[in-house]
Amino acid sequence: MELLIAAGVPSAIVAFCFWLLEKRIQERAEVEKNERACRQREQDEKEENREKLQYMMLKALDGSLCLSEATAKAVQRIPDAKCNGDMHAALNYELEQKHDLENFLTRQGVNHITGE
Repeated sequence: MELLIAAGVPSAIVAFCFWLLEKRIQERAEVEKNERACRQREQDEKEENREKLQYMMLKALDGSLCLSEATAKAVQRIPDAKCNGDMHAALNYELEQKHDLENFLTRQGVNHITGE
């Protein structure tokens, strides 16, 4: 009987220590999991804000292009304006770039939808 007690007490102490250690490891893992989830939410929010900013920048660029196109066409209609070739070349370049941007954004949208 004494032998069982002598062997059982250290085993119980070791088992208790392992239980405490496992509990601490699980608590630490839970804290790290919560921290990762928090960082992921922050990263998702930053990415969403970046996407919104890019969208607003594209809309502002589109508005600027439309305004410059309308201004160039209005100036061309003024009889006394005497538009030189630079105005016509700038307008043609603006239209070309505007269409290239629209085509690029369309391709990106299609690629995003199809998952390519």
